[in-house]
Amino acid sequence: MSFTDVLLMMFGAVLIENFIFAKFYGCCPFLGVSEKPDTALGMGMAVTFVMTLSSAVTWLVYQLLVAFKIEYFQTIAFILVIAALVQFIEMFLRKFVPALYGSLGIYLPLITTNCAVLSSALLNIQNEYNFIQSICFGFASAIGFTLAIVVFAGVRMRMRAANPPRAFKGFPITLIAAGLLAMAFSGFTSINLG
Repeated sequence: MSFTDVLLMMFGAVLIENFIFAKFYGCCPFLGVSEKPDTALGMGMAVTFVMTLSSAVTWLVYQLLVAFKIEYFQTIAFILVIAALVQFIEMFLRKFVPALYGSLGIYLPLITTNCAVLSSALLNIQNEYNFIQSICFGFASAIGFTLAIVVFAGVRMRMRAANPPRAFKGFPITLIAAGLLAMAFSGFTSINLG
């Protein structure tokens, strides 16, 4: 795979196959932490760190599993790696960025079970990416996740000024807005990268 192919793969992971709007991975933190753009950006940065690092570590772990012919343990091993990385981030944020740690609340530990992080690791193996490609794909997927959550946080801020009908107030209008954003992002699927 050439450098251009890697860039196209990363572009596709950010916009065309966005984990939130195209694959619907990671919707729990997407809906839960997208009330304020700064909190959404903090969550996006934490997910970016975990997803990029976990892509590298899980690729190495998978190579070890293949060497011992126990590939069937990949999902369990990947979950353990992701959980350890999330614990590291949680300790770091608690000590050095307590405001962000407090605003992320319960959603920070949920990164462990965020299907976007696990699916990034599994897609790296499924697509037979090498080490560098795995890191690039994990990073680009996380940037796409961050883009989605920050854009949606901006939309939700604007919605506070709106006065929708009573039946749509709260979570229903949030889901409608998320659906409209997903439809807008689906316009990127017509881009031919090959």
